[in-house]
Amino acid sequence: MVNHTSPVGFILLGFSEHPRLEKILFVVVLCSYLLTLLGNTLILLLSTLDPRLHSPMYFFLSNLSFLDLCFTTTCVPQMLVNLWGPTKTISFLGCFVQLFIFMFLGTTECILLTVMAFDRYVAVCQPLHYATIIHPRLCQQLAAVAWAIGLIQSIVQTPPTLKLPFCPHRQIDDFLCEVPSLIRLSCGNTTYNEIQMAVASIFIVVVPLSLILVSYGAITRAVLRINSAKGRRKAFGTCSSHLIVVTLFYSSVIAVYLQPKNPYAQERGKFFGLFYAVGTPTLNPIVYTLRNKEVKRAFWRLLGKDGESGES
Repeated sequence: MVNHTSPVGFILLGFSEHPRLEKILFVVVLCSYLLTLLGNTLILLLSTLDPRLHSPMYFFLSNLSFLDLCFTTTCVPQMLVNLWGPTKTISFLGCFVQLFIFMFLGTTECILLTVMAFDRYVAVCQPLHYATIIHPRLCQQLAAVAWAIGLIQSIVQTPPTLKLPFCPHRQIDDFLCEVPSLIRLSCGNTTYNEIQMAVASIFIVVVPLSLILVSYGAITRAVLRINSAKGRRKAFGTCSSHLIVVTLFYSSVIAVYLQPKNPYAQERGKFFGLFYAVGTPTLNPIVYTLRNKEVKRAFWRLLGKDGESGES
């Protein structure tokens, strides 16, 4: 049974109607969180300590890894507490902080993935000018813009969401304090908030995703013009990891924020929200390490072994 004794906070229902499922999810989320900490910390260490990874691609990757570490730490500990025991409450301040940071980092990741697509576009389509175009100062500026847009978006959308007149029961039918769930909890007029969320979804989700697709359209055309099969494989190999990460991230984001209003979509959205918050930060480092020879070689060098022999 859910503890309904908190009059000042919120109750995160999650899958409280399925206690056995909650215990299974607790184990899955805990293991995923530990893998997230291990994998992203490893990428940060390799990108910092190995001089051969001091390039724009790994600069952006280290930003993504740091973002994923903060992203999961914002919500997973609270999620584990709620999944394990009968108390599902979160204070109003805790909900505010979680919503603010979650939206800040989620928006930043949308923009950062777009920046990484631009980096891959220049690497494949303008290889001779890559070092001139993607110079260290531009990398820092692009990363700063991604983080700044995320911060601005969170500042704009978080206060209006938490100023809504919430229903007295204060039961959030979700694992987290997210904008769609809090809008559903309101007993007042949410037209302004829904419009705000729709506009934000266009600028933060649809536009970046469109730019990514345009970039990969140009990359595909450039790769198909390469005569040798080996050259085509190498070119696709430089982009495949990022493309997989983009697919995983945006498919879950679209399922959470652009879902239709019906009970089935809402229930399905919980699973996608769980994958969005826990799954993608876990899979990102796995995708980049398993499919990237340079990262694997850097790992073996960190262990004091030769990269070539360790990989073989």
